[in-house]
Formats: sequence, C-alpha cells, structure tokens
Amino acid sequence: MEFEVYLKNSGIEFLKDHPLKEFTTFKIGGKARYILFPKSTEQLIRIMTLAKDEEMNYIVVGNCSNVLVSDKGFDGAIVSTVKIDSFKIDRNLIEAECGAMLSQVARKACEAGLKGLEFAVGIPGTVGGAIYMNAGAYDGEIKDIFEWAEVLDENLNRLKLSNPEMRFSYRHSRLKGEKLVLLRAAFCLQYASKEDIPPLQKANEFSKRRREKQPLQFPSAGSVFKRPPNNFAGKLIEDAGLKGYRIGGACISEKHAGFIVNVEDAKAEDVRRLIYLAQKTVYEKFGILLEPEIQFVGEFETPLFVPKDGQNRR
Repeated sequence: MEFEVYLKNSGIEFLKDHPLKEFTTFKIGGKARYILFPKSTEQLIRIMTLAKDEEMNYIVVGNCSNVLVSDKGFDGAIVSTVKIDSFKIDRNLIEAECGAMLSQVARKACEAGLKGLEFAVGIPGTVGGAIYMNAGAYDGEIKDIFEWAEVLDENLNRLKLSNPEMRFSYRHSRLKGEKLVLLRAAFCLQYASKEDIPPLQKANEFSKRRREKQPLQFPSAGSVFKRPPNNFAGKLIEDAGLKGYRIGGACISEKHAGFIVNVEDAKAEDVRRLIYLAQKTVYEKFGILLEPEIQFVGEFETPLFVPKDGQNRR
C-alpha cells in the first residue's frame, strides 16, 4: 500500500488504529485508521494526494478543539496540521501557517502593540480552524482582520483568496462551504494609539472573563450551538430547565448552559443525546431551532433534531 509505505519512509509522525480521544479537547472519540502529523504544507499536500489516489477517506483538522468524534472512530486518515505552525509579524501584517495556534498568534500581536486580535487570545483552535468557521468572540471575528489565504480546492489546486472571496458570514466561510483546505493566511491589524486600551491589557481582560464565565475545568468543545438571532443559546437552554442535565458522562454545564462538558469519561453518543435534547426542548418551548456550531466526525446513532415543520416558528 503506497500510502503506508510513504508514511514509513517520509519521517512523518503517524499513529495507526489509535484513539482520537487523546487529541480532542472533548477527550472523546474512537479509533482512526491513521492519525498523521505532517510538518510542512508539502507533506500535507503529498498525504492528501496519496489518500485521493487510493480513495481513502481523509479529514484535515487543526487542534480538534471544535469537534465531536464518533465512538466508532473514523475509517480513514485524520490529518492534523498542528506541526505546520510557523508565523511571522511584519509591521502590521501577520502571515501564519494553517496549524499555528490562534491564541499564540494573537498574543504575539498584542505584545507587538497591534490591535484587532485581542478577542482571540483565549480561543484554543488553529489559524486554519478559526478561518474555516470565522471564529469570533467579544464582538470580534476573523473576517474583521483577514487579508488573504492560500488554499487547496478539492482537486488539490492552489488558490489565493481575498477577504471578499472567502464569503465570510456568522461561523461560516468558503472553506466550509466548498471543502477547501487552508495552507497559510495573512491578517492585517492596526497599530494601537495612545488613546486605545493597550491590546495586551484588553486581551487579558477577555481571558479573565472567559475563566469566570466558562467551564474551563472540564473537557469540552466550547460553545455547542451558534447564537440564534437576537438571543443566546445558553440562556435558551437554561430557561428550558436543562442547565446541569446529565446523560452518561456528559453534562450541560452548570456554569454556562451553552457548553456540554465531559465530566466522567463521556461517550460521543452521550453528547449527541444532550444536543438532541437541547434542540428539541428549546424548539418546543420557544420555537427556536438551535444549530450546532461544533463539527461532527464519523457516524452517530443519535440524530440531530429536525422539526416536523422543517423551520423555526420564530
């Protein structure tokens, strides 16, 4: 098998038939046939080329901070970009590879007196993952400072996309819509003036707020649901009486009902059942359908909730 021969001869770190739970922030997930850690975009492209040639399923991931992996695992290759992680700051422009940790990039920008990425200091994902879902917090979003990206299309052709070409919207980008894979990207920031709150001070305030309001002491994948228009998922779940509700080892957080946390060796199906319950209960009580923000990898027994009328009532 050329794929495995290449892996053994390339020096790429990889694991075979290994549990994914060791690499997800949820600490949940069955085995993958392969888990790979390329160290360059060239290795990443080579892996993707061979996987396509051998008709092997593969998924490119970052820090696995926003995913729920099935208990059944994934019959294919999980390609992690976390070792493709270099970045540089040139005046007010930052260029970063796909696997660079967004929080580290953001903190270095703040330390350099640049503003625009303060919101991202506490986000645990990679640059690629953040752009994929147009990550945001505290009234800031990736689209606000995004300049350009080099990506691969489904045929592994390289494209360079500008901000308008990325078609950003709430927790969405063209990467997600067209299954493009990001290689590197650039962000354009602004120099902080004397009148501004120092970027690092602002970032630290946001980090403090996260620690106070979010259940960071338990494994999770962050906010489970997108924010409904003119509302908040956590408040709706709490008002529906589900705060603290537990199934198996998974629990709707007592601290923030928008989070589902792994309190005791939870299974992926425990989480999916809680997601279904939250969707169904909130819809029946308030007519609002909660849409998951996290990504799902593999096959699940528990479906997502679908209203009989197929749409939000309000």
